Formats: sequence, structure tokens, C-alpha cells
Amino acid sequence: MSSSSDPSKTGMERKKKGAPIKFLVPLIYAPALPLIRLTLRHQPVLRDRLFGLVLAGAFAHGFYLVYPLLFFLLLLFLHLLIFFFCLLV
Repeated sequence: MSSSSDPSKTGMERKKKGAPIKFLVPLIYAPALPLIRLTLRHQPVLRDRLFGLVLAGAFAHGFYLVYPLLFFLLLLFLHLLIFFFCLLV
């Protein structure tokens, strides 16, 4: 009996076509950085804040791609820190 006729293995051997979405995210924020600089040229405070937020998001995304478990633990720690800070205030 050939392996292609076995229905139990066909689902496991199927490969996804295309790149995972987590590797395509830089294609969204990479063009956004120069557009922020160009379009918000007359509002320097908003421009710098938005540029910094998008850049921080890009670095966080890169950190997540390299260290996925460590990134999750860091986010969990930050959420707990914010929670306890809100309890103190």
C-alpha cells in the first residue's frame, strides 16, 4: 500500500504555502517610517512621538522574532508591574 493512499498522513504532510505573517509585518512598518517623517513635517512633536512609537514597535517585533519565549515573559512581567502599580495608586 502506498503512502499517498493513506488518509491519516495527508493532513500531517501538507505544508503551508507562503511566508508566515510574522515575517511580513516589517513590510508594513518599514514604509510607514519615512511617510511619518514626510507627512508630519509641520507638526514636529506629533511626528517625533509617532516615529518613536513605530520604531519601538519595530524593535519589539524584532526582539519577539529572535526570542519569542523571553518576549512573552517580559510582557507578562510588565503587565504584572502595571497591575501592582495601579493597586498602589
